[in-house]
Amino acid sequence: MVKTKKLREPLEDRKGSLFFDGVSVKELAQKYDTPLYVVSEKRIRDNYNRIYDALIRNYKYVRLYYAAKANSNLAVLKILQSQGAYLDTVSPGEVFMGLLSGYTQDRIMFTGTSVRNDELKVLADANVTINIDSQSELDRLLKIAVPPIVSVRINPEIGAGHHSHCITAGPDSKFGLWAEEAIQAYAIAKRARVERFGIHMHIGSGILEVEPYVLAIDKLLSIAKRIHEEVGIEFEFIDIGGGFGVPYKPEDKEFDLLEFANKVVAPFKAKVAEYGLGKPFLCIEPGRYLVCDASILLTEVNTVKVTPSKKFIGVDAGFNTLVRPTMYGSYHPILVANKLGVANKETYDVVGPICESGDALAKDREMPAIEEGDLLAVLNAGAYGFSMSSQYNSRPRAAEVLIRQGKSFLIREREQLNNLTANQRAAD
Repeated sequence: MVKTKKLREPLEDRKGSLFFDGVSVKELAQKYDTPLYVVSEKRIRDNYNRIYDALIRNYKYVRLYYAAKANSNLAVLKILQSQGAYLDTVSPGEVFMGLLSGYTQDRIMFTGTSVRNDELKVLADANVTINIDSQSELDRLLKIAVPPIVSVRINPEIGAGHHSHCITAGPDSKFGLWAEEAIQAYAIAKRARVERFGIHMHIGSGILEVEPYVLAIDKLLSIAKRIHEEVGIEFEFIDIGGGFGVPYKPEDKEFDLLEFANKVVAPFKAKVAEYGLGKPFLCIEPGRYLVCDASILLTEVNTVKVTPSKKFIGVDAGFNTLVRPTMYGSYHPILVANKLGVANKETYDVVGPICESGDALAKDREMPAIEEGDLLAVLNAGAYGFSMSSQYNSRPRAAEVLIRQGKSFLIREREQLNNLTANQRAAD
């Protein structure tokens, strides 16, 4: 359990009770029930400003594309749109959500993989920037329409990430084109009379070290130089992807934005000048970094079970609500929201209601003595929390609330049992 003395905004200890962005989480649970995702608007804005200010210091032309897959709630999308963010999407659905949230077509980029023809038609009609992931995708797109701008996703052969499933570059990755393929793709696009170009890479997610970016960007820029010289095109933007990690475990360090600015952004500026690449926009795609610590998951204890070998805390949130611990073995800090000042005395597994042994939010956690009715707050739940949730075991999905200036607003209604049968039809 995270010690209360280390609580940082938007978390606050008020006489042993947890407040989130100035609001009592106990009162939120009583008003909206649990499990409940709680989102801080202020924290999202602060995170955006922090990363933007760090990057703009060393290079004037910067665009932040929010990776919508981290959290695609309309309220979250609108907050970041109002901050000036662009939008990184991976499906026509996310493009639809972006347009609905006020992003203009020129501020949306689609980076998909295994893209269907009908999806390409939707994207071409929407006139968003398409980031090509394969030669096949480019060939099929050009038969549908010749877009005004095309980008190609490069595999720089260097990958990194907090889990093998989150590494998106390197020899085993399904994503992107390798250098020789990419050169051919740009030549084909130019012959098809595409007029504007970008170039893109993404090496992974949950990265806490700067060094992988240093190596990968150096490789990307060398490829961009070859394309510029051999194909004769200018790049409107160079997108280096996202993947900035956040500290989940107590021993994790924060991603060093100043080091990133000095070791990546400043050399980027020098290299593009040296290579004659003009003044392209430097695009970065933070997702987790912007929303992760801006949300918590509230879940109530309904069962305390003691066996000869374990003590279990049964809560009403399972891997249908937050799948990361089961899928990735991920660690999420957990606070007993109504007992912040109570010393840790017991070791528990925190388990959910799903009928599988893998349904655990935490294992072997030291906590105060837990009673049924206690309220737990699972921290760092804003990224890939609700967006990866499901109706598994026929359980309706959780509600979401937004905290803005000390007030709470329901931004997603809790699903009810009748939502489970939506769009189903019984055969005659």
